[in-house]
Amino acid sequence: MRVCIIGAGLSSYTLAKALVNQNIHVDIVSQKKFNLLDKSRTIGISKSNIDFFNNSIINLDKISWKLKKIEIFTDNLTKEKLINFENNKTELFSIVKNYKLYELLKKSLSKSKYFKKINFKKKFDLIKNYNLVINTDHSNYITKKYFDKNIIKKYNALAYTTIIHHQKIQNDVAIQIFTKRGPLAFLPISNSETSVVYSLHKLNREKDSHIIDLINKYNFKYKIKNLNQIKSFELKSLSLRSYFHNNILAFGDLLHRVHPLAGQGFNMTIRDIQILLNIIENKKNLGLALDSSVNLELEKKIKHKNFIFSNGIDLIHEFFNLERKMNTNILSRSVQLVVKNQSINRLFTKIADKGVTL
Repeated sequence: MRVCIIGAGLSSYTLAKALVNQNIHVDIVSQKKFNLLDKSRTIGISKSNIDFFNNSIINLDKISWKLKKIEIFTDNLTKEKLINFENNKTELFSIVKNYKLYELLKKSLSKSKYFKKINFKKKFDLIKNYNLVINTDHSNYITKKYFDKNIIKKYNALAYTTIIHHQKIQNDVAIQIFTKRGPLAFLPISNSETSVVYSLHKLNREKDSHIIDLINKYNFKYKIKNLNQIKSFELKSLSLRSYFHNNILAFGDLLHRVHPLAGQGFNMTIRDIQILLNIIENKKNLGLALDSSVNLELEKKIKHKNFIFSNGIDLIHEFFNLERKMNTNILSRSVQLVVKNQSINRLFTKIADKGVTL
């Protein structure tokens, strides 16, 4: 069996490694040279997804930073905690630098006899030679021809990312603050480094000095020494209406993209990979061909889950977007009261860890 993955991003290499581990031949095809990932970007991976990654893809222990607690604040409650999630026995999730994960996967794949990278400058004329074609690229002709029907929501906001370097502390608690300007996250990546993601409700890019002032305003924990270059990108959510065309499957950010406030985008892709691997394994065990039926089965299993989960993330965004515009703390107090219920707290923690399990 041969699989073609179009695109050379993080989702592509993660999926390629998962398939190669199943002794499936994988060719990654890219029309253009992939630029080195932004070194200020990080991803949060939930505990269940880290376990899957370590067992079925590649071990992340050397490049991940474990967090045992998440504290959530809002401007309307000053410095009083809105929500508190924690697990004293194990980590809630881990933070990984994008480029380090990319380099780890790329190095491992380069040693596999089942993997090959192909560069194409023209149309992908060879895709007919593959059992499955998995497309993760937003800009190629296949996307424009078969995957142009989607639901897009623009948030009229930019996300600013950087890494702050600070005095060494015990740094295993993530902090999310819903400010008047938008959500701000402090995500530890070591005892002396913390990733910062600030989503501001304005499309015109702010000056770096202003972003630094805002970070300092809401920072009550770190004694900052310096910070990396500040990068920015536009925020929007996306969901495809159709997941596949014949033996061509859309995947990764091309399939779904969500607001980064909950750090769930890449986690959704990892869950998709788990289900895809299960489908492929079941078909191989039954001696069935790996063809477009794989794509149909995958869509049936994950489309409704991804739709519910994506809309849940958007609902959280809209709730706090409304809350930030109000001069009252009624909404914050209501959330605070509800989440004090241990059963509800555990339910939210489980959904963040494992997604929708309907």
